[in-house]
Amino acid sequence: MTDAEKLLWSKIRRKQLKDCQFYRQKIIGNYIVDFYCPKASLILEIDGSQHYQEEGIKRDKKRDAYLKNIGLKVLRFSDGEVFENLPVVVEKIYEDL
Repeated sequence: MTDAEKLLWSKIRRKQLKDCQFYRQKIIGNYIVDFYCPKASLILEIDGSQHYQEEGIKRDKKRDAYLKNIGLKVLRFSDGEVFENLPVVVEKIYEDL
C-alpha cells in the first residue's frame, strides 16, 4: 500500500464507518481495487500522479465504466486529498455508505 492508502486504511478498517467492512486490494473482474465495501457496493480508489496523465485517465474511465456496469460505485481521491484533507475524505465516504 502507498502511504496515502495506509493513512486512509487506518480510518476505514475494522468497521469504523457505519459498521461497514472494507477489504484491501480486492480483485473484481480483471481489476484490483484499492478498497471495497460489499455492503455498500462501494469502491475507493486512491490515485497517485500516474492517474492524471492521459493514459491513466483513459484506463481509469474504462475501469470505472466496467465497475459501474456491474452495479458498483467508485469514489476516487488523490493522494493529496488524503494527506491534506483526511477528515473531508472520510466524511465523503461516510455519506456514501
